[in-house]
Amino acid sequence: MHSAKRPSPIRHAQFYCLGALLLLLTVPSALHAQVIQTETSKGATVRIAVADFKPGSSDPQTGTLKTTFDSTLYADLANAGIFDIVSKSLLPQSSPGAPAEINVQQWAAPPANAAMVAFGGFGVAGGRITCNGFLFDAKNQQYPQVLAKQYNEDASDDSARQIAHRFADEIIFRLSGGTPGIAESKIFYVKVTGADKEIWEMDYDGANQHAITHLGTVSLSPRISPDNSRVAFSSLGRDGFQIHMYSLLLGRMVNFSGAGGTNLSPAWSPNGKDIAYSSSRSGDPEIWISDANGSLARRITSFRGPDVSPAFNPRTGAQIAWISGRTGLPQLYIMDTDGSAVQRMTDGGYATSVSWSPNGQFLTFAWDRKYGPGAPGGQDIYVMEIATKKWIQLTHDGGRCDFPSWSPDGRHIVYANTADGKASHMKIMTMLADGTDKRALTGPGADMPNWSWK
Repeated sequence: MHSAKRPSPIRHAQFYCLGALLLLLTVPSALHAQVIQTETSKGATVRIAVADFKPGSSDPQTGTLKTTFDSTLYADLANAGIFDIVSKSLLPQSSPGAPAEINVQQWAAPPANAAMVAFGGFGVAGGRITCNGFLFDAKNQQYPQVLAKQYNEDASDDSARQIAHRFADEIIFRLSGGTPGIAESKIFYVKVTGADKEIWEMDYDGANQHAITHLGTVSLSPRISPDNSRVAFSSLGRDGFQIHMYSLLLGRMVNFSGAGGTNLSPAWSPNGKDIAYSSSRSGDPEIWISDANGSLARRITSFRGPDVSPAFNPRTGAQIAWISGRTGLPQLYIMDTDGSAVQRMTDGGYATSVSWSPNGQFLTFAWDRKYGPGAPGGQDIYVMEIATKKWIQLTHDGGRCDFPSWSPDGRHIVYANTADGKASHMKIMTMLADGTDKRALTGPGADMPNWSWK
């Protein structure tokens, strides 16, 4: 075993938070991967046909906005992880706009072989979108209608996208056993703009990317509150890194009580009343919990070595997962919110940046499992079942991966990735929770994503 020097507080901020410190360790090989079952299950997919909606008016905007709607709806359902989407080349030539216009037998027969059909009408009149969406069970000729929804919004490209997101989420809710979809969820992240790092927001699919903060400094680790009203993050100022709070409802910064030392990586409790974060006010970085305004702070760890990157169990709020360097290199731990019942979850290597699954059964984290001389590894994303400590590796040979964050439906994980290891080339990726269907959401210069709670 090689010994490791304790980093300075600045190194804590840069590396224990960002996962880039290079130390030496010979990793034990006893831990091995085993198959675990997450909430993603491709074994029970529903075969669904998604028809282009029928134009409902001759308004010049109809064609353009309908194209946006059609493509967004198709992508939302394709990305859901629970459907077998029928290729559009296999669909019947008809475009039914209403229940009376569809022949379900035609959609259930080859080559479509659809079990479900999403269809409807879309038109623009008087500067308003009118959209009628239907979901039919193609195998039930007598009572095929499963869902009917009507939408009326201002005519804009964003409205067309949001209507598609809402209709997709309705379909997913009905066909997934009551689990809400994520098409209306948001992702918050760090955007590099020159020497500064600001907090940005985007839709779950990478669309509508825009800045939240304009502080002209380095801001890290955005965390959205459970009710989507506030974003907590750490920002560099005259007192070093401190926790800050931005109100999405007010469109401005709001008060969060300051503290001494370096304060990093905030995390919300599921009831939105408490925030856990790493603070060095008492010396070593330790995990503290305060109320949502920064008051009534209490320390819950006390051990030589840095404790950083807390994450609450979103189902119970009674446990915290975090990264600790108390035994040398940073490892993944869990504990109760009073600091008791500490369990070490990883056995060697170098672990960083943990996120808890919505059902409370799994952790996803970045881990260089084969860290050390003679055993070159890589920093990849893993998922671990808490009860058994069994794990699976989700990324392979794609460069450095970090900062995974679970989607609110438990079927997806967003993370940061740089293929060549350069921080400036970091971009945000998404994948299903079994490691499949990886795709980029941003270009270079995006980091530290956090998925909204809903």
